[in-house]
Amino acid sequence: MNRTRVKFVLLLVFCIISASFIINAHGRRSRTPQPLIGGGISIGGGININITVPPILQPVVGGVEQLVFADLRLAVVYPIIQNFKKIITSDPLGITSTWVGSDICSYKGFYCESPPDNKSALALASIDFNGFQLSAPSLDGFIEQLPDLALFHANSNSFSGTISPNIAKLRYLYELDISNNQFSGPFPIAILGMPSLSFLDIRFNSFTGSVPPQLFVKDLDALFINNNNFMQRLPDNIGNSPVLYLTLANNRFFGPIPRGIAKAFFSLTEVLLLNNLLSGCLPYELGFLKEAVVLDAGNNQLTGPIPYSLGCLEKLEILNFAGNQLYGMVPEVVCALENLANFSLSNNYFTTVGPICMHLIKKGVLDVSNNCIPGLPFQRSVQECISFFAKPRHCPYMGTYTYIPCWLANFKSPPLSASDIAPSPF
Repeated sequence: MNRTRVKFVLLLVFCIISASFIINAHGRRSRTPQPLIGGGISIGGGININITVPPILQPVVGGVEQLVFADLRLAVVYPIIQNFKKIITSDPLGITSTWVGSDICSYKGFYCESPPDNKSALALASIDFNGFQLSAPSLDGFIEQLPDLALFHANSNSFSGTISPNIAKLRYLYELDISNNQFSGPFPIAILGMPSLSFLDIRFNSFTGSVPPQLFVKDLDALFINNNNFMQRLPDNIGNSPVLYLTLANNRFFGPIPRGIAKAFFSLTEVLLLNNLLSGCLPYELGFLKEAVVLDAGNNQLTGPIPYSLGCLEKLEILNFAGNQLYGMVPEVVCALENLANFSLSNNYFTTVGPICMHLIKKGVLDVSNNCIPGLPFQRSVQECISFFAKPRHCPYMGTYTYIPCWLANFKSPPLSASDIAPSPF
C-alpha cells in the first residue's frame, strides 16, 4: 500500500514540475518555480517530499503585463505618456515615478474628466506640470497627440525645442502655458489655428522674430508673451483682441504705441509694455481704456507730455512711465485719480507739479526723482535739463493733450478745434 502511495506522489510531483515549463496561452514561459508551500507532505512510512509549484502567471500581451483601463481613450494615450517619460532627462522631484500602471488619472500632474463629445466617457483632460522642474529636449510627439486635452500648464520646467504645428489639431485646448522654459525659434504660428484657445502664456522663453498680427484678432482673455526676443513694430490692430491682460514687456518692440489700442476700451485691464524700444508720443486714446487697472510703459523711449485723458481712467491703480523722455507738467487731473496707489515718473524731464501731485509725492505715491522740477530734491542737473530742451520737440495733435474726454466735477478742458482732433482709431 505504501509503495502505491509513493508511486502516486512521484507522479504528482512530475506533473507539477513539468507544468512549470509549459508556455501559457500568451507566450510567456516560467522557468523558475517559486516555493509557495513550505515544509513537506507526509505520505506515511516516514517519507516527506518537498513540493514546489510555479507562480500564477498574469495575462500578458506582447511580453508586457496586460493593463486594464477605465476607458478606451485612456488606453490610447498610455503609450504616448510612456514614450514622453522615456525622453525626460531630469526629474529631481521624482514626478515620473508615479506614471506607472493603467490608472492614468492618478499620475501626478494628470487629470481626467468627461470629454465634451461624450459625457459618459473618461479622458485625459488636463495636464499641470507647473513647478515640476522636468527637463526634456522637446514636447513634440506628446501634447499634440492627446486629443481630449483642454488645459496644458508647464510653467517653470526645462522643456526646450519648438512647438509642433500639429498642436492646432487639439480642438478642446483653451489654456496653454509653457512659460519659463527654454523654447526657441519663431512664434509658434500653429497657435493661430487653435479654435478654443483663450489663454496663452509663452513668456520667459527665447522665441524670436515677429508676432503675427493675426494674434491680436483672436478671442483671447489673456496674452502673455513678455520676456522673449520678439522684435517688430507694435501692430496697428493691437486693440482688436478682447484681452483682459496684454503683456508684451521685456522684448524689443519699437515704434509708437498704436492709437488703435483704444479699441480694447471695454476689456483691457492690464497693459504691460515696459522695457522695450517704444518711441514717439503717448496717444491721447490711452484715456479710453476705462477698465485699465495697470498701465506700465516704463523704460522705453517715449516722449512728449502726459495726455490729460488719462484722468478718465478711474480704476487705475498703477501707472508707470519711468525711464522715458516725457516732459512738461505732471497733470493734476491724473494725480487726482482716487485709486492711484503707485505713480512712477522718475528719470524723465518733467518741469512742474501742482498741489495735488505734490500731495502724492509727500505720501510716497508719486515718484518724480531725476527730473527737472525746481525746488525738489534728487533732480537732474541744470546742464542736463538745458541740453535736453535745447532740441526742438513736438507731438502731433497737441490740442488733444489737454483735452479731457470724460466728465470730471473738478476739472474742465478747453473744447477741441477741428484741426486738433486726430482721425478716429475706431
